[in-house]
Amino acid sequence: MKHAFVFPGQGAQFPGMGKTHYDNSSFAKKIFEQANEILGFRISDVMFTGTEEDLKQTKITQPAIFLHSIIAYKTIENARPDMVAGHSLGEFSALVANGTLSFDKGLELVSLRAQAMQKACEQAPSTMAAVLGLADEKVEEICKEVSTETGEVVVPANYNCPGQLVISGSVKGVEIACEKLKAAGAKRALLLPVGGAFHSPLMEPARQELKKAIDSTNFHTPACPVYQNVAAKGVIDKDEIKQNLIDQLTGAVKWTQCVQAMIADGATKFTECGPGKVLQGLIVKINKEVSAESIS
Repeated sequence: MKHAFVFPGQGAQFPGMGKTHYDNSSFAKKIFEQANEILGFRISDVMFTGTEEDLKQTKITQPAIFLHSIIAYKTIENARPDMVAGHSLGEFSALVANGTLSFDKGLELVSLRAQAMQKACEQAPSTMAAVLGLADEKVEEICKEVSTETGEVVVPANYNCPGQLVISGSVKGVEIACEKLKAAGAKRALLLPVGGAFHSPLMEPARQELKKAIDSTNFHTPACPVYQNVAAKGVIDKDEIKQNLIDQLTGAVKWTQCVQAMIADGATKFTECGPGKVLQGLIVKINKEVSAESIS
């Protein structure tokens, strides 16, 4: 009987996020003010009073979700995870929860990652699409086929749960792949309202920038394993954690495989910390036998 704590990624944000914590907890207020100082602007104001559009900017979204997730986690009395994992950006929150990263270093890296990704998005027109109701193997096969035939970038990016996979790449590559995927029997192949091709080779400039920052950041030995997106297994070695975190920007988020690995290693209860309940829903779709809850 092991307890896993999991942390969401981009897309979980909502207007007003974190305000209840700020108003009702002196501890949360202190963390928010610390974040405002580290970032050099009042992200708390954007989170509490900003519009959906304001919160969609990658440079805002990522630190906002990280901040909300850490505060939600810290509100849990005697939280002692046996294992942690995060979906994409959420991996940074997971690494603070298991003691690999300090809060301030985690926030600095998240902010830098967000800005580097924003820049990479602006360099090449790119997008992502959600593919529903098709086997992972078929999606992989069609992405490979489109890339080979057209020279366009299109790759599987997020293995969210069985029958739900997100692809990523150039606008043309993703559009062609969507048509082929629908013809192959996908229930839906829907372009997502995102500014770029996250978790694809088109994020290489951002990966290089993030690598420099991660290489010069002090990582501690974690208190429990982190199940990392690109490895889909528990990792405890801090150098391996660093490398996986760098590779995550251009590699796929193997969320289905991470959850399956945690269950295989004894996880029976999952607690999602952060805005929304996206991961809670995905975990239940991956395995109906486990308990999943959300702390927002």
